[in-house]
Amino acid sequence: MSRTSAVLRRIGFALFGPLLAVVVALAISAVVIALIGEDPLTAFQVMVDLGDTPSQQVQSIVVILNRAVPLFLAGLAVAVAFRMGLFNIGVEGQYRLATILAAAVGAAIVLPGPLHVLVVVLVAMVVGALWAGIVGVLKVTRGVSEVISSIMLNFIALGLSSYLLTGPLRGSPPGASIITTAEIPESGRFPSLNGLLTGLGLAAPRSGLYGFLLVAAVAGVLVAVLLKRTRFGFDLRATGLSPSAAAASGVDARAMVVKTMLISGAIAGLIGLPDLLGSQFDYGTEFTAGLGFLGIAVALLGRSTPLGIALAALLFAFLDRAALPLQFADIPSSVVTIIQGTIVLAVVVANEIARRLALRSAERAGAAADAGPAGGGTGGGAPPATGPDGGRRVRTGVPDTPEDVQA
Repeated sequence: MSRTSAVLRRIGFALFGPLLAVVVALAISAVVIALIGEDPLTAFQVMVDLGDTPSQQVQSIVVILNRAVPLFLAGLAVAVAFRMGLFNIGVEGQYRLATILAAAVGAAIVLPGPLHVLVVVLVAMVVGALWAGIVGVLKVTRGVSEVISSIMLNFIALGLSSYLLTGPLRGSPPGASIITTAEIPESGRFPSLNGLLTGLGLAAPRSGLYGFLLVAAVAGVLVAVLLKRTRFGFDLRATGLSPSAAAASGVDARAMVVKTMLISGAIAGLIGLPDLLGSQFDYGTEFTAGLGFLGIAVALLGRSTPLGIALAALLFAFLDRAALPLQFADIPSSVVTIIQGTIVLAVVVANEIARRLALRSAERAGAAADAGPAGGGTGGGAPPATGPDGGRRVRTGVPDTPEDVQA
């Protein structure tokens, strides 16, 4: 019974931060909307209105899902680094550079369909991993903060992408208003999931539901298994908790930093592929930007867990989709930006509140266990933890088993 209550308590504290952040963000946004002379209730009604007909509603859902896929991947990339105690702000540059090179390779080769797509995906992952790996190498060899190096590498990646787009990799004709790479042929495009929607009896949307949604789902499952069910994930989380204690336990903390950044960068390389392979088929000056920075907010709101990140990505995608209906209703679309920004600020505060509440709850539970059933010290409670030699176990900051981390 006590174990069940402990699990419920952990779930409650895990949900408390994100829910409080969303409620606070909506309340503050309502005040801002009222201050600019608009009705908050009308604005919120416009945002949640998905359309009047079934086809409009399905189209709205497809738009939200298509937007959520790259946001989910961005959140995963940031979350993997978070679990290690690293702040990978370079996701923006990693996915932009990976996407343009993947687009160029995809347009230059001719292969059978599935193999063509696989090559494009592998190129994007390798480029993203190598670019993020620079951050890890600089940290372990020169002590450079990953925050500083990843920010600087963002500018280098964006500048390099611009040079490649306007120079060696340019595919659009001279004088074109929009500069793009060459178009990826049909064999290199990811099929949509519209057939699945119509098979379920839903109306066919005007645009295709990204088939890359399946790849994102697989990536989420793999990350969850990697972090929670493997020795590598245990070492990663333990090193994030205490690098010195992890090193004392035999974990190579320096190697873990590099490996974590490689994995984070490989996932970041996938962020631009849903749009590249699902709708645009080339990389250009109007390619979606800012997904890397939104990924930080998504990871924070999702508490760096794949399921939480998926829900946070859907929320941010829903807000992005609401910008256009707000404009049609003569309500500034900047309301969406206000809500997103307020969520980011509120989730940091809410997570800290939840952390402190969880700490106090754990301290009270520990005090009750020490008091024992009769309240007479530790005599009636569980004996202190001991090591193999019978001596009292000293907590080093590294959990003894993967199960201890999960608990």
